[in-house]
Amino acid sequence: MTKKVFLILIILTCLILLKIIQNNLGENRVCFGSDCFYVELAETKEERALGLMFGESLDSDRGMLFIFDEEGEYSFWMKNTLIPLDIIWINSDKEVVYISKNTQPCGEECKSVIPVGKAKYVLEINGGIADKIGIGLGDRLTFHLK
Repeated sequence: MTKKVFLILIILTCLILLKIIQNNLGENRVCFGSDCFYVELAETKEERALGLMFGESLDSDRGMLFIFDEEGEYSFWMKNTLIPLDIIWINSDKEVVYISKNTQPCGEECKSVIPVGKAKYVLEINGGIADKIGIGLGDRLTFHLK
């Protein structure tokens, strides 16, 4: 094997190992097939109440995963939220049961988005991404939570 080929193999091996290490470090992810989002968890009542309020931007591969103690019909609103969001309700089987696409920030009057169906999780990502990657009702997620 020539030195050049050997060097290329070493570089490729290092890149693969780096990707494996990144995927297994402390970041929480949820994935729709190969489309993954690094998520901040909102597990307590206080964390869920704050959500993504006051955030001026959100990277396209980031989001927030709201985790509830039990399945229920959880409404959401966009009070003090500054960016449009796709809000995705997910049942305990990790299946999408409802989506509010490109939900816009509200002004003085905020109306709640009320899902059709019970959920244990709610995922918020940038508005428009659900359509861009084709997320639909019945799609299943995989969770990689630390």
